[in-house]
Amino acid sequence: MRQSCLDAFKSYVARYDASDERIALKVEHTYEVAELCDEIARGEGLPPADVDLAWLCGLLHDIGRFEQLRRWGTFSDADSCSHAALGIQVLRDEMGSFTDDAEWIRIIERAVALHSDFRLPDDLSARQRLFCVIKRDADKVDILRVFNRSSCTAVLGIGPDAFSRGEISDVAFEAFGERRCLARDERPGSLDGLVGAVCLAFELELPTSRKILGTRGYLQALLREPFGLRPRFESELIQRRWDAICDVMAEM
Repeated sequence: MRQSCLDAFKSYVARYDASDERIALKVEHTYEVAELCDEIARGEGLPPADVDLAWLCGLLHDIGRFEQLRRWGTFSDADSCSHAALGIQVLRDEMGSFTDDAEWIRIIERAVALHSDFRLPDDLSARQRLFCVIKRDADKVDILRVFNRSSCTAVLGIGPDAFSRGEISDVAFEAFGERRCLARDERPGSLDGLVGAVCLAFELELPTSRKILGTRGYLQALLREPFGLRPRFESELIQRRWDAICDVMAEM
């Protein structure tokens, strides 16, 4: 089953510009998230068929990103459209290449549609919610991996020289204090995207997900040397806020 799904995914992605680094990075992210979904599902004791379903949710979660980039030249939902909603549109034509199981299709569609929502809705069945949570946890863990491998220019839109002059806004720091993820409109400061990534660790729901994050060391590396830079800030306030963030996360 997995090999045929991988072949179908590769065939789909081949329609897009393989020379574009953004395509390559999104393909890599997709494979990483699929494997994390597998690892989390196994760690949570799911049966083999459900492990396969969790893996497939991960493989398909960002399928809308490729068409988003082709149409708008960006991965920014604010500057284009919801990549999750676009993914559902894509899967209306492509799902048959991956599965024809009606129950699997319903779960995959929910997992894809909701994977980037700030909160899951209350109308999910327990089974639907489980696969959505596995997918969302896997995505959060891999986002921290991606942050570790990226430059502050690519992620925050500021150069290394500007990093030390960056700002952690009141609203972002308050959200951190509440131990929750940041909403999209809670990131006015130039360093708030970094704070938002750190906050992802608060909302990992499954024990296996938290264990994986700790074992892989993505969070610790990001706190110690974000974007390969020394976290020393010109503003005493920002330095105190960053030190406080590091102190809290060291206790997790």
